[in-house]
This record gives sequence, structure tokens and C-alpha cells, in this order.
Amino acid sequence: MLRLRLRHTVLSQLLSSSPASPISHLSRLFSAAAPAVSPNPSFAVEEYLVATCGLTRPQALKASAKLSHLKSPSKPDAVLAFLAGLGLSGADVAALVARDPLFLCAKVEKTLAPNVAELTGLGLSRSQIARLVSLPSVTFRCRSIVSTLEYLLPLFGSTENLLRALPRAGGSILSSNLERVVKPNVAFLRECGLGACDIARLCIPTPSPLSISTERIRTAMACIEGLGVPRGSRMFKHALQAVAFLSEEKITTKVEHLKKTFKWSDAEVGIALSKLPPVLMRSNQMLESKSEFLISEVGFEPAYIAHHPALLTYSLEGRIIPRYYVVKFLKENGLLDHNRSYYTVFIVMEKVFVEKYICPHKEVAPYLAEDYDAACRGEVPTRFKFT
Repeated sequence: MLRLRLRHTVLSQLLSSSPASPISHLSRLFSAAAPAVSPNPSFAVEEYLVATCGLTRPQALKASAKLSHLKSPSKPDAVLAFLAGLGLSGADVAALVARDPLFLCAKVEKTLAPNVAELTGLGLSRSQIARLVSLPSVTFRCRSIVSTLEYLLPLFGSTENLLRALPRAGGSILSSNLERVVKPNVAFLRECGLGACDIARLCIPTPSPLSISTERIRTAMACIEGLGVPRGSRMFKHALQAVAFLSEEKITTKVEHLKKTFKWSDAEVGIALSKLPPVLMRSNQMLESKSEFLISEVGFEPAYIAHHPALLTYSLEGRIIPRYYVVKFLKENGLLDHNRSYYTVFIVMEKVFVEKYICPHKEVAPYLAEDYDAACRGEVPTRFKFT
């Protein structure tokens, strides 16, 4: 424990010093703070992970398999002191170690401390760096993370924007080769008319289109144009997200399924995809159930759905079906014009729907709101009550 406290003190001194302080000073401080520790044949990694790092026994058992080479707590102690000096809580440290056990083997003087110094030089505060270290999508024990983050910051506009986006992102963009993959992809996408904000959004999903080869992005772009979505259009970035990781064979299969399911012509498929490319990412089962209800029950024509593909983004059970039966009930009981479009009913916000189609009929249909709530829970009554 004395050694750990000494290392914590040393790291605190280093991290509180100015960004210009030489990182090599850390090595001298460590040498003075604690004597070298000889390998300990009896060092129990699993017990160390539980007692010192705060892992649960199952977590420690799993993590210890990656740390079996450790013969003493020297290196893990230094890493834990580093994390404590950054201000990470015990829970944050436990989560980090459980997620990435090899972080305990990172080199403080050669990797972790230089990363902190360089990120501080980029304008990140101590608390922001601590947040970065804690993110599941970030591998802070790699030196390359600094150059990648330095490149991404202008795309996101600010450190805060980047830190807010990264929790939703996977590690694919941060672990991709900056010079051979990320930069060429960004340059190509700029040529296609995408701005910094659009490109930044492509960094967020896992996997990100920016993490694949530029050749693959060019192929995807050609496929997108073949689907009727021109580069530079508002839907281009959404189309790229939808098809970047699909093979041409899978895209062809999906298009054929759309034609069969919705009885669309080639032209109608093109219209639907140009308006809503993510339709390609919807499951076949979901598309089939929506086609059955919208065409057979509601009575929409296939061409109408192609021109209004937003219908395919709404929950069938939680939105479309309950609203359909409410409006059908109102029409059948003379409370609503029979020509009222179901499309306008499906697309309005929930608050607007309730105010427009439920509240005005409380006196003549007192059970309508109750039945609608039940329908939204998947318990569509066999008949809406009317008194």
C-alpha cells in the first residue's frame, strides 16, 4: 500500500505540472519513489484484481487469463496510480480493467503520461482526459490515439462534441490507420459533397464507414448512385451508412425482396430508396408485416408507400395499428371525415395525435383514450367502446 500511495503522489505531481514539463521527469520520480520490485512467484493476479482493482470474482477470473504473465504488482500499481492521479473513481477503474485487462500492463512513462501531456496540449482538460480514458470505445494505451483525436477534433468542432459522440461510437474509427484509411476516406467524402458535420456523424456508428478501405467506399458510392441516390444529395450520407458494409449480392437480394414484398416496380424501389435509403437495413420480417397491414388492412397502394417510405420507420404495434383503429372507429361513427388521410394520422407527433383525435371526443366516446392506451401496449380491444 505504501508503494501505491507513493506512486499516486508522484503521478499527481506530474499531472498537476505544466504541459511543458518533460515527460522524462516521470522516470526519475518513480525511481526515487519506490525501489525495484523483484518478481514474486506467489503473486496472485486474480486476488489482486479483486482486492486492488475492485473486480468481481467472475470478472477477475476472466481477466486474469490475459495477465498470467505478471509476476509482481509493480506495473499494475503504477497504472492504478496513474488512473487515480487522473481522477478516475474506483468504479471507473474497475470497469476499465474488466473491459481491457491489458491496460494494467501499459507503460506509464512511454505511453500513458505522454498521451496526457499531448492531449493537454490540444486543449483537453484533466477531467476531459479522464472521461476519454473511461470510454468503452477508446484504447488509451495506444500512442496513435493522440494523432487520431487531433485529426477528428476539427471534424466535430469541439472537444465536448467529440466526447459526447464517442460513447455512442465503437472503437473502429479510433483504431483505424489514420494515414492509410481515415484521411483518404475523409478526403474522398469531401469530394462527394459531404461537410465536416456529415463526416463526423459517420464516425459514430459501429462499424464506421470511415474505417473501411477507400476502394470499398468508392464501390459503395457507385452502388448508391445506381440505387438512385446521387452524391451530394441530402440522403447520400444515409445511403452510405446503409450500404457500406453490404456486398453487392446482399444489396441485390434486399432490393428483390422489397419488390416482392411491396409489389414495387424497379422505378418504385428507386423512389423509395432515394427518399429513405435505410430501408435496406430493415429486417425482412418487419417489412413483410408492415406490407401486409398497410396494403391489406389500411388499403394503401404500393406506389403510395414507395412515395411515402417514412411509413416503414414507424412501429407497427406501438403506433400504426393503435392509431389506425382509433381513426377507423371515429370514421365509422361519423366523428371524422371519411376522406381523412391515414398517412397524416401516422406521421404526427404523439401529443398532436392525442389532442386532435382523442381529446375532442371525450364526451361521446369516454372509453376511447383507455382503449387507445391499451392498443399502444399491444392489447388492441376487439371493439372500441362507444357510448
